[in-house]
Amino acid sequence: MLKPLAAALAMALAAPPLTAMPNTPAPATIAYGPDRLQTLDFTPAQGVSAHAPLILFVHGGGWKRGDKDNATGHWKAEHFTSQGYAFASADYRLVPDATVEQQAQDVADALAALLRRAKTLGIAPGKVVLMGHSAGAHLVALVGTDPQYLRKAGLSYRDVAGVVPIDGAAYDVPEQIAESGRFMRKTYLQAFGDARSRQLALSPTAQAAAPNAPAFLLLHVQRPDGVRQAEELEAALRRAGTRVERHAFDGTGLRGHMEINRDLGDPDYPATPVVDAWLAKVLG
Repeated sequence: MLKPLAAALAMALAAPPLTAMPNTPAPATIAYGPDRLQTLDFTPAQGVSAHAPLILFVHGGGWKRGDKDNATGHWKAEHFTSQGYAFASADYRLVPDATVEQQAQDVADALAALLRRAKTLGIAPGKVVLMGHSAGAHLVALVGTDPQYLRKAGLSYRDVAGVVPIDGAAYDVPEQIAESGRFMRKTYLQAFGDARSRQLALSPTAQAAAPNAPAFLLLHVQRPDGVRQAEELEAALRRAGTRVERHAFDGTGLRGHMEINRDLGDPDYPATPVVDAWLAKVLG
């Protein structure tokens, strides 16, 4: 990630919350822990009388900013709920007040809170996909490759059908830090520290030996670090025998990084039919 990307990303994350699309039901806010950031917004599937599969989305922001209200993009809730999926977007505690380990646990705890309410909310147990963008891509990939977080939440990989990391880059944390510029290096060191053992423990690529979540869909644009890190995570997952697909889309730098998150769910955006087809296979 280059300096202009990080600076502009900070500006984008400070933008006003995105408004829901006209046909999207108002979400219900659920607390999954005592901290003010341990909350999520849940939107039920549209037109589904039986229990529906769930997509849990995790926002980006360099592990230190961002929130569930302005980071899901313009289309996701409307599109996925109209396709018969329940959709939730989770906040999590932020660095430096929380550690990345606590953030990954927040993701698992948010899922556990939803599944405890599965009957009331109309969620189909076992048919869950974790989806995240940027830092959120790292967090869902980490939860999908290191079972300790789900285990501490009383869950396992039987509760997760798949993981969709969107244009992440810190899947191999030591490599990302070594190749980052001065500006982003500070962000990575703030999040992951300078101890290589901890960096590896928080690297999905290093944690990708089995067991893992059953299936992964890696999406990225043409940022060199994002491409390289997605390719390496794909290879590590394949070595473990985990089902994985990787798809690249046009777009470079900040524009591409933000576009893939903003426009996923738009029927005209190329990644949308790819995700829809994968979800139908994994959650069908």
